Amino acid sequence: MRGLLGDQHELPAEGVQPMTKELRRLSILMLFMFLALFASTSWIQVVQADALSANPENRRALFDSYEVQRGSIVASGSAIASSVPSDDAYSWQRVYPDAAMWAPVTGWINPALGSAPPGIETSMNQVLSGTASSQFLSRIERIISGQQPRGSNVVLSLDATVQRAAFEALGGLQGAVLAIEPSTGRILAMVSSPSFDTNLLASHDTTEVNAAYDALEADPTHPLSNRAIAGDLNPPGSTFKLVVASAALASGDYTPESTLPNPAIYQLPQSSSTVRNASGGTCGPGDEVTIADALRLSCNIPFAELAVELGDTAIREEAEKYGFNLAFEMPLVSTPSSYPRALDDPQTALTGFGQGQVTATPLQMAMVSAGIANGGVVMNPRMVDRVIGPDLSVQERVESTEFGRALEQGLAEEMVAMMVANVSDGAASGARIDGVDVAGKTGTAENGPEQPYTLWFTGFAPADDPQVAVAVVVEDGGGQGQSGSGNTIAAPIAKKVMEAVLGR
Repeated sequence: MRGLLGDQHELPAEGVQPMTKELRRLSILMLFMFLALFASTSWIQVVQADALSANPENRRALFDSYEVQRGSIVASGSAIASSVPSDDAYSWQRVYPDAAMWAPVTGWINPALGSAPPGIETSMNQVLSGTASSQFLSRIERIISGQQPRGSNVVLSLDATVQRAAFEALGGLQGAVLAIEPSTGRILAMVSSPSFDTNLLASHDTTEVNAAYDALEADPTHPLSNRAIAGDLNPPGSTFKLVVASAALASGDYTPESTLPNPAIYQLPQSSSTVRNASGGTCGPGDEVTIADALRLSCNIPFAELAVELGDTAIREEAEKYGFNLAFEMPLVSTPSSYPRALDDPQTALTGFGQGQVTATPLQMAMVSAGIANGGVVMNPRMVDRVIGPDLSVQERVESTEFGRALEQGLAEEMVAMMVANVSDGAASGARIDGVDVAGKTGTAENGPEQPYTLWFTGFAPADDPQVAVAVVVEDGGGQGQSGSGNTIAAPIAKKVMEAVLGR
């Protein structure tokens, strides 16, 4: 009996062993599944967080950004975009003081519209909404401490005084202004006109928002385009002569005193088409004219001749040293200015004075002036100085970086001297500032036989200690068809911007 009971006692123990092995296998499997789940969620929340938030198809990210108090966008110590409490499903309402003045900079954000044109709101959405991967630990800390989630503030390089001067100087004209600090690449002003009220597009009333957006989209003047860095690019006209002159000096074969033939009419190579100077005659007296005088008087024929002598490759390579054919992320992304490859001689001649197939943004022409002003070194443009956390700690400082060298120091100084002569005793007199040496170049670009001109100015001040480089484009002839000029319309706008920087 004892033996039987003993047998009965041993049987459960033998039955437990298979069960223990199964539990062990199940536990290991569950552990692996937990680790896989932890790894995948960590990858999504940390590594892929920025990419997922930036995806314009991710509407959830846009709605989530309204569940926290979004950080402010700050210029000169004041918020140009901020969030206030809302009593609807979105929790917070975005508001924009001086909306039209800052619209090209801030853009807007609204889940009802989905993706929006480039602006700080969209390009730095993760930072402003507190969802960037770099803010992961900060989010955890706020959750643990029981604080409400908040986004970080973005402090811009733009100067509110300079921005207002540019906005008011451009007025109701169609065009753009961009000002940049030559030694750092910090953008001081970015204005595009016509503009619009970003508050209308940030409304939580879907019907109202869609109506406002559709009206802006249908507007033939394209107010949603940021003409300072994008949109339909314009030919730069005679402002591009700076790049051609720079290419000539960089080649080592020319100096400012090198001479070119000085006819009153120039027939394009391999073509029956002809080119004339704006004056209709020769570029000053004599059978020849120096590069310096041709630039000072803004003559087309000598620069067409010079472009053909240099060749399109040399000009394109010099243009690319200033940033042509590249997009810049500031963090707003610019449309590349263009100097095409493989131009024939007639097209190359036209680019000599900024016509033909060459196109540019005000950002690009400001970079040309800034590079010359900065001893030949071109800086990468940027719009952000710092990111400030909800606790006012500095989470990020944005450093200035070099794009590259376009000219040697001595050659840049020769370019500066020629540009100063343009303003003091040449075709850019509209940019003169009493008591200040201003360096500059105007442009009056043609768009077709019956089309209004595009008017330009680019330059910097003071010439001996540059604080600001500026580019102005005025489209549609400034309302004067083919009667206006870069000197009479664009240069005075740039003058007011430079005076704002210099405190005049």
